[in-house]
Amino acid sequence: MKSIGARITFWFVLSVTLTLACLFTAGYHLLQSYVTHDLDLLNATEFEQIKARLGPDYSTLTPAAIDERIRLTTEYASVLFYISIDSPGHGNLFRSKNLAGNPLPDVKGKRVFNGTMPGVGELRIAEFLLPPFDISIGTPVSQMQRAMVAYTEVSLALLLGMILASMAIGLGLSRLMLRPVRLIGETANRIRSDNLAERISVSGIDDEISDLARLLNQMFDRLESSFNQVRQFSAEVSHELKTPLSLVRLHAEKLLVDGKLSQSQEDAVLVQLEELARINQMVDELLFLSRAEAQGIHMDLVVQDPHRFLQSFEQDVCALTEHQGRRLRLTRRGTGLVALDERWLRQVVLNILTNALRASPPNGLITLRSEFVPRYWRVGIEDEGPGLTLEQCERVFERFVRFHQSGEEDRGSGLGLAICRSIIQLHNGRIYAEPRATGTGLRVVFELPASNERVQGLA
Repeated sequence: MKSIGARITFWFVLSVTLTLACLFTAGYHLLQSYVTHDLDLLNATEFEQIKARLGPDYSTLTPAAIDERIRLTTEYASVLFYISIDSPGHGNLFRSKNLAGNPLPDVKGKRVFNGTMPGVGELRIAEFLLPPFDISIGTPVSQMQRAMVAYTEVSLALLLGMILASMAIGLGLSRLMLRPVRLIGETANRIRSDNLAERISVSGIDDEISDLARLLNQMFDRLESSFNQVRQFSAEVSHELKTPLSLVRLHAEKLLVDGKLSQSQEDAVLVQLEELARINQMVDELLFLSRAEAQGIHMDLVVQDPHRFLQSFEQDVCALTEHQGRRLRLTRRGTGLVALDERWLRQVVLNILTNALRASPPNGLITLRSEFVPRYWRVGIEDEGPGLTLEQCERVFERFVRFHQSGEEDRGSGLGLAICRSIIQLHNGRIYAEPRATGTGLRVVFELPASNERVQGLA
């Protein structure tokens, strides 16, 4: 059982069941002891009555006199008592008619015991000494046995009912006890890089759960401080780099304009300008990511048909694909409306397509699928390149992460897919990568929530 609530319920039910079973067992033995004691008292009472009927001269009585004095008494009590009177020197002197001439069971060395008699059943037998007579009185225990069976049945029914009740109570108690833990888990799950200011509410009760919540809040404080420092550092460094990079570029361009450089020097300056352009682009991308994580970028979301959005720059995409010596196939399925910012979403599609073009072999096919699924608009871009492993697919959206074949020139910054993820998250969507279902290659998919206006329009 992986659930703590299930374990709490199990142990609660087990403890209640064992406790109740022990109480019922102890009650069974205690009740049996009381009933047996009452039977012994009943036998003793019957002995006193026989003794009184025999009178003070009992020792001189003949068997016929004994029979005459107590026969009537024994017949009245024949349902409850089986009576036998013996004398060590003369044998049996009297037997009640319900014995049918059979002797009562005897256990040597015991005065009170249980015995079984054929045709009668189990008896509780007590032997009393009335010198020179030995009087044995037996009482049926069938009524006691039926009472004990009834007690057992009632106990089992109560035990079963208690098991069911304790399960319900245990589930309720476990949910009540674990409610603060669930609240902590829900709050901790909501706290992300874009929501670091939220904290777990701490109750006024000073217990272990409150201590845990305080420790987690302290940890979140440290994480928020670290994230803010990293964001601030990234933003400040990116911003401060813009000015010196612009100055270096101006001086390099001035050297080219002066025309005093040799051909090799001009080539070197051109390489520097190209690298400066790449660094400027990387700085811009870092600034964008910093603002996106700080919720500093506003998306102008407009509800529209996303298929028309893709169609608006389909020619540009086809031209880019043909220029790279690749083939493009674009499919559209379903209808609906989505709230999106065309400028930023265009960058997402182009970034993913650019990576697909780099990964695909010459004349490779790149497939762009646009479709509506329940509650989402989904776009998948597939290539026929070497693809990525599942572990690499999980890391491909991290900053500065690049996967390429050894010896292959990679001019990217490793920030393109990280930017795509930030833009999609600002659209309240999600993006992921996975190996293609058939053959080699990679499939990058992003999903945006469909607008409610689409559902109303189709209704």
